[in-house]
Amino acid sequence: MSTLLKSAKSIVPLLDRVLVQRVKAEAKTASGILLPEKNVQKLNQAKVLAVGPGFTDQNGNKVVPNVAEGDTVLIPPFGGSTVQVGDDEVILFRDSEILAKIREEA
Repeated sequence: MSTLLKSAKSIVPLLDRVLVQRVKAEAKTASGILLPEKNVQKLNQAKVLAVGPGFTDQNGNKVVPNVAEGDTVLIPPFGGSTVQVGDDEVILFRDSEILAKIREEA
């Protein structure tokens, strides 16, 4: 069964899952030279699009994810479940697989 999703908004993460979209690397150098798409490296930074509600542990305590929608996070280079949404690609990770939150400089 193949379903083409038209929008990432149609994906609602469950439990401690986090839906992210990889931040696209610059295709232009600082001096203005355009790089071919195959030479542009994938960044390990991603923007959080949606977050599941969390889960209840064995002791009955509610465990909520550490990230929120709109956060910029550091993700591992491999892993997660990739979902194709139109021409874009989004990835579902468990909250525990996300390596760090990236603070915006003020």
